[in-house]
Amino acid sequence: MTRIAVIGAGYWGKNLVRNFHGLGALTAIADTLDANRAAMQAAYPGLRAEADPAVVINDPAIDAVAIATPAATHGALTAQALRAGKHVFVEKPLCLDLAEAQALADLAKAKNRVLMVGHMLLYHPAFVALRNAVRKGAIGDLRYIYSTRLSLGKIRREENALWSFAPHDVSMILQLMGELPSKVSAQGQAFLSAGVADSTLSHMTFGERAQAHIFVSWLHPYKDQRLVVVGSGGMIVFNDVAAGPEKLQLYRHAVGWDGDLPTVNKAEAEALTYDAGEPLNAECRHFLTCIAEGRAPDSDADEGIRVLTVLDACQRALNSGLPVTL
Repeated sequence: MTRIAVIGAGYWGKNLVRNFHGLGALTAIADTLDANRAAMQAAYPGLRAEADPAVVINDPAIDAVAIATPAATHGALTAQALRAGKHVFVEKPLCLDLAEAQALADLAKAKNRVLMVGHMLLYHPAFVALRNAVRKGAIGDLRYIYSTRLSLGKIRREENALWSFAPHDVSMILQLMGELPSKVSAQGQAFLSAGVADSTLSHMTFGERAQAHIFVSWLHPYKDQRLVVVGSGGMIVFNDVAAGPEKLQLYRHAVGWDGDLPTVNKAEAEALTYDAGEPLNAECRHFLTCIAEGRAPDSDADEGIRVLTVLDACQRALNSGLPVTL
C-alpha cells in the first residue's frame, strides 16, 4: 500500500486526512499550526504529526504527499516533493503561474512520478453521469454552459474568488467542451480587500459553436453550486446543493418554429441516475490507483495546465477590462 503524508490539515486538508486514513494509506501529516496538528492527533490517535513539511517530504518511508496548503505555496511544495521522489496530489490550482506549472509537469515526467491536481468535481458521480450523457449525444450539440459557485464565505485574502472557486467550474467546462476557449473576458469587483475580487463573471467563447460563463462569489446570501448545460436537443442541470434525484436532471425542452414565430415545447424534468459515493473519496482512490498502476490521472498535470491557462487568461482580462484571445 502507498504510504501518504498530508501537508496542510486545516480547513480542507482535514478531509484528505479523513479519506486517506479510511483508505489505509495515511502515514503522517505536516502542518505549521499547533492547533491543527493537535486536532488531527486527537481524531486519529497515534498519527505522526510534523510541523515542518520538509520532514515528511524527505522521509524515504513516505511514498507520496497530498498538498492542501494556500494556493501560493503549491508550486514550491510540489517541486520540493517531486525532487524528493514523491508522487504528488496537490489541491487546485496546481500553482499560480503557467511557466511554473509547465516546469512541474516536466519535472514529474523526468522523475516518473504521478502528479495529480485536485479537481474534485471531475470525480463527482453526478458529473461523471452528466459527462457520459453529453458524450452519448443525450442533448445534441453543445450550445451553452453556465456555472455558478456562490456562498457567504470562506473569504480569502491570498487569492481572489476566481482563483479560489472557479477552477472547479473551468475543469468541468473544459471536460465537456473538449477544447480550450478561443477567447475569454472577465469582470469583477473587490469589496472587502483591495485588489482581491470578491465576485467575478467570466465568459468563454469556443470557436463558432459554443459559449460558457462562470459566476463566482463569496458574498452571496446562500450557497448555489449549479452547472447548466444547454444543447441542441435538451438541457441538463447539475445542482450540487440538491440531494437525490434533484441533483441531476435532464430537460428535453424543444424550440421550433411556427412560420416566423418561435415556439417552445417544455418538458418535465427527468432524473438522471448516478452512482453513490463521496467525490473526494473517489478522487483519493483514483490517486492511489494511478500510483499502483503507473498511469496518468484523469486530472493530471496537463489537465491542470489547461485549467490554469484559462484562469490566467481570465485574470488578465479582469485586470485589463479587455477580452483575451488564447
